[in-house]
Amino acid sequence: MELRPLKIAASRSRGLLLVDWNDGHHSEYPFADLRADCPCAQCRGEPGRPPLIRIPLNSPGATVLERVDSVGNYAIQLAWKDGHSFGIYTWDYLRQLCPCGEHG
Repeated sequence: MELRPLKIAASRSRGLLLVDWNDGHHSEYPFADLRADCPCAQCRGEPGRPPLIRIPLNSPGATVLERVDSVGNYAIQLAWKDGHSFGIYTWDYLRQLCPCGEHG
């Protein structure tokens, strides 16, 4: 079975991205954790090269989620209030980030 979300919702009042998966699992991702784990080349660097920038997560808007956009049938892209929106979170990567501790 190909792992994929059935439902994705942002709870801004709780600061969480909520994901219901097709295998019955429910994940709750704190916005700050998702921003800290942004997979874009700007935040992570490219192979053999360090990241271009280090954004302090306490900077204004860094962990305020503005939008969740779909990317084809394989990922989401998160847009943050400080203007950062380069990270593409594939379903596999998103599931690896699940903070529940059941997938390690």
